[in-house]
Amino acid sequence: MAVARIRRRGGPRSSAGTSDARSLVELLLRSKEPSIRWKTRVHVVGEDRDSKAIRELEEKIRTSPRVRALLSRRNELGRPGTARKVYYKWQGVHWVLASLADLGYPRGDKTLLPIRDRIFECWLKPNYFREFVARTEAEAYRHEGVPVMRGRARRCASQQGNALRFLTELGLADGRADSLVERLLRWQWPDGGWNCDRHPEADTSSFMETLLPMLGLAAHARDHPSAGLSRAVDRASEVFLRRKLFRRATNGAIIHADFVTLHYPRYWHYDILGGLTAMARLGKIRDPRCGGALDLLEAKRLPDGGWPAERRFYKVRPRTFEANSDYVDWGGTGAHRMNEWVTADALAVLRSAGRLDL
Repeated sequence: MAVARIRRRGGPRSSAGTSDARSLVELLLRSKEPSIRWKTRVHVVGEDRDSKAIRELEEKIRTSPRVRALLSRRNELGRPGTARKVYYKWQGVHWVLASLADLGYPRGDKTLLPIRDRIFECWLKPNYFREFVARTEAEAYRHEGVPVMRGRARRCASQQGNALRFLTELGLADGRADSLVERLLRWQWPDGGWNCDRHPEADTSSFMETLLPMLGLAAHARDHPSAGLSRAVDRASEVFLRRKLFRRATNGAIIHADFVTLHYPRYWHYDILGGLTAMARLGKIRDPRCGGALDLLEAKRLPDGGWPAERRFYKVRPRTFEANSDYVDWGGTGAHRMNEWVTADALAVLRSAGRLDL
């Protein structure tokens, strides 16, 4: 039924051709991984997430081996006094819930409330409401709290921003989310983004620190619309659009090699697929300034029609607690090997941009 629907929908033809695109979508719809099928049906085909069929698929995601592995330490990490394990890269519960939000995990699962509470407890600690003025980098590290240097709060806002995003998307946010929003708006820099750089002369927002707060505020705004939130999200999006998602505003050079390399998951990192996915979620993917990044994404398409994960930020350690490790393998890497996770997201972006004819 899903394939029949996509065949009835039209749009500008991509360079890959209609039949190749359909074949690739059909391949993903047959994936053993229910979250890949979910991503394809919801974000590529465009099925209603509230439909009975998608809700049934989300129940399969809830009990999938991948989700069971991600939640294997939920009792250990969800207890009070485990603050260190909230953010531990990449096995802390912060990252587990971030993954669940991307996987199509069912919304409103009350069994996740103890984990939710630990996350709120972590990111709303008194230190984040304590600001102090610092003139030098040494002074910025000397005190607890949020240093303010030359009028700019130096804070890793990706932490509060990501929590706001995934708790909202999982239907777990409560009134405490308003405090995350207030902190993010207070820390927003004049150019529209955020940065934790404690060098006094730093005056430009960071892509990595801006992407997740932007998405968190946008997710919150969908449930709590306001002109102020819309302005904040629009200002943040300009941090990326002014730079065409990967180029320096000054000379057009590529900002960083990682920005034009495909990864999954990205965690707090940034690449063009992450930027394009964000623009699609914000309804800005057809802004002409996304064109170069879209061209580059299309150029990375493999002969078999899919896309690779060219590098990764994780090791697989399902049984040990180790820095920069994850509980599961996200499809491996290789310049010539299709990765289903990257491919599903790439197709969703191109479909949203009107570059994919199914």
